[in-house]
Amino acid sequence: MFEHFSARLIDVDRGQVFARVGGDGPPILLLHGYPQTHVMWHAVVDRLTGSRTVVVADLPGYGRSFRPETVADHSAYSKRALAQDLVQLMAALGFDRFAVAGHDRGGRVAYRMALDHPEAVTAAGVFDVVPTGEVWARADARLALTYWHWSFLAQPEPLPEELIDANPGAFFDRHVRALGLGRAADRYPPELMAQYRELLDDPTVVHGICEDYRAGAGIDRMHDDADKAAGNRITCPLLVLWSARGALPKFYGDVPQVWSDWATDIHGRGLEASHFLVEDQPEEVADELLLLLARP
Repeated sequence: MFEHFSARLIDVDRGQVFARVGGDGPPILLLHGYPQTHVMWHAVVDRLTGSRTVVVADLPGYGRSFRPETVADHSAYSKRALAQDLVQLMAALGFDRFAVAGHDRGGRVAYRMALDHPEAVTAAGVFDVVPTGEVWARADARLALTYWHWSFLAQPEPLPEELIDANPGAFFDRHVRALGLGRAADRYPPELMAQYRELLDDPTVVHGICEDYRAGAGIDRMHDDADKAAGNRITCPLLVLWSARGALPKFYGDVPQVWSDWATDIHGRGLEASHFLVEDQPEEVADELLLLLARP
């Protein structure tokens, strides 16, 4: 994996962010979701590096990146704060303008970055998400039962941390794998699944995951609601991909329609994949990203 990429720890104002950099050409930043690291992009990056400089990073709180401090309102883990960290990462690498795409939690950082830093973001991709404010505003019994981890992980410290730390294997096998991780044949080599499983053996990562979701239930929602009320919209091209057989079409029907209140230039489609669509269908994801990056 990442054979032709350099590995770097980059200083930003709040700490060090781990990233790998490869390829040549206009830059794109790729962000992972929960509960993974940058390695989730392993089958996509080589399809992009022929024409792009590709940066894959561990989100703060995950992998080898710094752990934000824990504060009462969870703002240190807000998507606004993480977006700022990653804009600084790209600037430190020499990129003041770049495209960004993210899956799951990384998608939430990506759209927040496009809203807060329109001068920096040339194009954005959000994979298997709708805006956090929309999730909470439309929450119902189906969401409570299907996405139960949203509420569970957002419970006050230390309840979810202690329960996960007591049996991380059960949490991984009965929850994370149930979301679809590892289900697609030949897409998840054993060593990759072992990396994902071992993430949950680190209590600092488990705490970071919970803080991520606590921010999502509170301050991220407030930021989204404020932007929606003010009519702020993403003005760069936005690629929306989702699992055609997953939760989003069941919850929301027309997924791009949900995004229409948030962006002015949307292209999207559902993929025959699980929630982990980047690894299930890397060729299709890479093709969609190249089309996005080719747009004027």
